[in-house]
Amino acid sequence: MILSDKDIRILLRAGELVIEPLDDEVVRENGLDLRLGNGYCAFKDTDKVLDPRAPGSPEEFYECREGESFVIEPHRHYLLHTLEYVKLPPYLAGLVNLRSTWARTGIYIPSTVVDAGFEGQLTIEVIGSEFPVRLYAGERFLHLVLVKLETPSERPYSGEYKGQRGVKLPKFFKVQAGI
Repeated sequence: MILSDKDIRILLRAGELVIEPLDDEVVRENGLDLRLGNGYCAFKDTDKVLDPRAPGSPEEFYECREGESFVIEPHRHYLLHTLEYVKLPPYLAGLVNLRSTWARTGIYIPSTVVDAGFEGQLTIEVIGSEFPVRLYAGERFLHLVLVKLETPSERPYSGEYKGQRGVKLPKFFKVQAGI
């Protein structure tokens, strides 16, 4: 079952669902519009092989920065993060979509699921359009559809990305890029 705005507000008031900071504008008809944070990591064009057993330095593969705005270059891959810190109970999962306005610019995000019990700012991959597009921190960018599970998860998410803030690179990098 997909939650409505009414369902979402009930869970927020009860403290079952946590969104921080919470702006009433993010609660939509059938989900949450999450805003962009101010950090991003651009994938570097390199011939170096990323070996998950010996990944080396993240700076060899990612260029990470902060800013109030940045440009998504054509066909380039980026990791962005949400402004909101999300905490899902063990009976809710989330499906992340790009807001329609941004999809109409040609920007693309791969299918992303937020596991039941996850908490943290979301890190999301974004792929550039045919032309450069400027993004601004604080803009409503993603739509998170909340889905109620028939029964709560017996093993809610407890992985290495739990509690993350900012862009979180793949977990095999023991040292994260600084942004």
